[in-house]
Amino acid sequence: MSTPSPSRDIRVLVVEDDPVAADAHVLYVGRVPGFTAVGKAHTGAEARRALDRMPVDLLLLDLHLPDVHGLQLARSLRAAGHHADVIAVTSARDLTVVREGVSLGVVQYVLKPFTFATLRDRLVRYAEFHAAAGEASGQDEVDRALATLRAPGPAALPKGLSAPTLERVTRALRDSDEGLTATGVAEAVGISRITARRYLEHLVDAGRAGRSPQYGQVGRPELQYRWVKG
Repeated sequence: MSTPSPSRDIRVLVVEDDPVAADAHVLYVGRVPGFTAVGKAHTGAEARRALDRMPVDLLLLDLHLPDVHGLQLARSLRAAGHHADVIAVTSARDLTVVREGVSLGVVQYVLKPFTFATLRDRLVRYAEFHAAAGEASGQDEVDRALATLRAPGPAALPKGLSAPTLERVTRALRDSDEGLTATGVAEAVGISRITARRYLEHLVDAGRAGRSPQYGQVGRPELQYRWVKG
């Protein structure tokens, strides 16, 4: 991979099996100055074909693809001579996977569900790291270059939302095969319906949930929310 110059954007290929999430990630990348989403792929095979036909600097890579695990894809790409860096996007929290990814060019992990602000922070840090060039004057400069990839702490949620409650709402929605309304989530989690809807709308904005009207009820239909797998 050639080093992006200040005059051109870092080229990103979004690799994500869910079409809704893929579109959201492409949109997010396009909103960060200095980055361009050059394409999207829904399988490992599509990603390989995309890399063979166009230059890519960075993969925004879902680890759970329908035809191959993301780390297996990264390994095969390295063997084939592709050297794009990788930001892994996944709901998996296995630290063994995290350690394995380091040796395969995974420079960042973004856990689903995430907000635009979270991805923007990771991309900006990656750009700072990638722009470092020349010879380091000493250990301190090497440490500073590596430190740019490390987030100072958890990305802030929208005002009024908490990470523990978001985790409970996320778990309730993921465990429901048919989806849940805000009322259903409120009952499952033990919060008010209005609060449940705020968390559900946050998941929709993050590309991790979809919504549709629930018909067949008397009066105004309530929205049904479904988890977007990934």
